[in-house]
Formats: sequence, C-alpha cells, structure tokens
Amino acid sequence: MIAKPRLLLADQPTGNLHAEQGTEIMRLFRELNRQGTTVQVTHSEANAAYGNRILRLQDGWLAR
Repeated sequence: MIAKPRLLLADQPTGNLHAEQGTEIMRLFRELNRQGTTVQVTHSEANAAYGNRILRLQDGWLAR
C-alpha cells in the first residue's frame, strides 16, 4: 500500500482471518475502492456488500 498501486487484486482476502480482522480489511478495501484502487474476488455476500459494484460469474460467464 505504500507504493499506492492503481490496481490491487484480492482473491478471498479474509478467508483465513478472525472476524474482527476481516472486518478491518474490508473497511480498508472500501476506502481504497473509493480512491479507485481495489478489485476483490469473493464468495462472501457480506464482503461483496463492501463494494460499490458487484459482477457475478456463472459457469465462467458474466451473469445478468
């Protein structure tokens, strides 16, 4: 984060964290997203709700 990347890809970023740590990470991602930085991949509806845009994949395709 020190280098302020334009893109940060996060695959299951809270998968192995305690709930409190996961919430802290998701709040950080929400702030980074407001700055235009993050993309997250998750199966968690709760984590997806931190984003401002949700794209769903089904059978390898974007679902409507």
